[in-house]
Amino acid sequence: MRSSHCARGKDSAGAGPFGYRACRSILLKHGEHNMTVIKEDAAEWTGGCQCGAVRYQLLTPPEHACLCHCRMCQRASGQPFMAFASVKRENLRWTRGHPSTFVSSNVAERNFCSACGTPLTYHRVESGSIAVTIGSLDAPEAVRPIEQFGIESELSWISGLRALPAKRTEDWKREYSILHIDSRQYLPAR
Repeated sequence: MRSSHCARGKDSAGAGPFGYRACRSILLKHGEHNMTVIKEDAAEWTGGCQCGAVRYQLLTPPEHACLCHCRMCQRASGQPFMAFASVKRENLRWTRGHPSTFVSSNVAERNFCSACGTPLTYHRVESGSIAVTIGSLDAPEAVRPIEQFGIESELSWISGLRALPAKRTEDWKREYSILHIDSRQYLPAR
């Protein structure tokens, strides 16, 4: 969803998802439905990498969520796009371990787990915000992106994904006679 009401606040670098100000309050003022935070009252906003070596907590719900299709995000994730949820930098706490950092350009750095490779954050150095990857949240369904960036690099087949044949994991396992998958991914205590 894109909104012409979003204040574009683009800085001179203007790169990546956080060359823009969050649209949350503007969307609400104009009566549009804000879909950034689905669970405003979530007791804890936590997440981390797949091996569990690096964990974090957000001290506030995310202020903004987006997708980025730029080539840097595609390469950083090995995926067609990345999904991010941002907070003020002081509202991110590392609760276990510390991520490694890759300075991916003159305007941005990315944190990741050096043990398993999970991409964890995107930080535009000149901003006061940092974004966690939505997939690294323990409850990724609690956040929904409200806009997209880097659309000049969007892969041509993205718009047709819903039309592809789809199957549940259980059906895939049955088709390939996989009785059980022993996951080595970290699972947070519930």
